Amino acid sequence: MNPIVKDAKHRMDISIENFRQEITKIRTGKATTALLDGVKVDYYGTMTPLKQVGNVSVLDPHTLSITPWDKGMVQNIEKAILTADLGLNPANDGTNIRIPIPPLNEERRKELVKLVKKFGEECKVAIRNVRRDANDQLKKEEKEKSISEDEKKRLEDEVQKTTDEHTKKVDELIEHKEKEIMAI
Repeated sequence: MNPIVKDAKHRMDISIENFRQEITKIRTGKATTALLDGVKVDYYGTMTPLKQVGNVSVLDPHTLSITPWDKGMVQNIEKAILTADLGLNPANDGTNIRIPIPPLNEERRKELVKLVKKFGEECKVAIRNVRRDANDQLKKEEKEKSISEDEKKRLEDEVQKTTDEHTKKVDELIEHKEKEIMAI
């Protein structure tokens, strides 16, 4: 595989993985530890990911539980979750924090689907930008006589095929997440 095509494929894969991580954080009404992945806690003056200051687990489909390793961190963790603006209201019993996941109403579900589609479109734009960069590099290589015109055309077709595959993957992820969000 040509290094330009290989690099383009790699960068497209990264775009899809970023999109996948982004939509994992979107609430579907079910409890998942991924909801708290972006939360950072003030741990003695250092902003630390929540997973590094306590054990995050799913108690049941509608409740998350956090058990801090340092019991003095309960208030800081609770404050970090509230300031993360996730629409979650943690409750603590002095040593553990429970987070009930409220059910989603129809309007909120539709907003979340729009958000997923927006992230999907941003991912597709990133994929098309990678395609454009790869095609520009191929044109440059042809000008420098590193590759022939036929070879450039073949590689451009390969880049387009890779772009189409990745765009299809994004559409599949959007469709899957939409079904997940709209399921009651």
